[in-house]
Amino acid sequence: MKKFRYSMENVLKLKIQLEEQAKLAYARARSRLTAEEEKLTSLEDKKASYEQEMRQAGNEKLDIIKLRQLSQAIDIMKEKVEQQKIAVKTAAQNLEIAKVRLNNAMIERKTQEKLKEKAWLEYLAEFNAEEQKEIDEHNSFKYNDLLL
Repeated sequence: MKKFRYSMENVLKLKIQLEEQAKLAYARARSRLTAEEEKLTSLEDKKASYEQEMRQAGNEKLDIIKLRQLSQAIDIMKEKVEQQKIAVKTAAQNLEIAKVRLNNAMIERKTQEKLKEKAWLEYLAEFNAEEQKEIDEHNSFKYNDLLL
């Protein structure tokens, strides 16, 4: 009997490759989101330190220039924090898109693997039927030889 050969093996390999690419894209999107979140936390911490410094400066001897600089720094940090929140939101959306693509790639790969498995089972059934046919013919010849 001929050797088992899955006719769509190239498609299966392509689906596996696409899934690997989707996994890499998901990992990159995940790391990008983590980096953006860390940057946001850093900016919020810096803003909080400016606010703390401003409170301390308000309790000490009045230095208008320093208070104005701290106030401007806080305003700038508020703006940067808002921009960073937008960047985090964008990174989260990109992560969700990558997750959907990865799920689709996994489904397509699993579908191809199931088709390959089904083809393998059909091959085995065909092989077993042919083997059984040969055994039956062999036994039939043996029986006929005994009768003669």
